[in-house]
Amino acid sequence: MNDIWRREKVESPCVRLCVLHPETRTCLGCFRTLDEIGRWSKMTPDERRAVMAELPERKPVQQRRGGRAGRIARGA
Repeated sequence: MNDIWRREKVESPCVRLCVLHPETRTCLGCFRTLDEIGRWSKMTPDERRAVMAELPERKPVQQRRGGRAGRIARGA
C-alpha cells in the first residue's frame, strides 16, 4: 500500500541564491543554466539526475584572497 505514494522525485539543487552570471547565464547558487531552471519541473527524474551529476563540475574553484593568508602572501 505504501508503494502507491512512492515517487522518484529528484529534489531541486536550488539554494535560494538566485543570481545569473551575465556571460554564462548560469546560476551562481545552484550552477544550473537558465534553461535547466525553467524546465526543471517538467524534466523526468532521469533528466534531473543527469543535471545533478554535472553540477559539481560546473562549480568554479574559488580561491580566498583575503584574511590572514592573503596578508601573509602580500607581506603585510
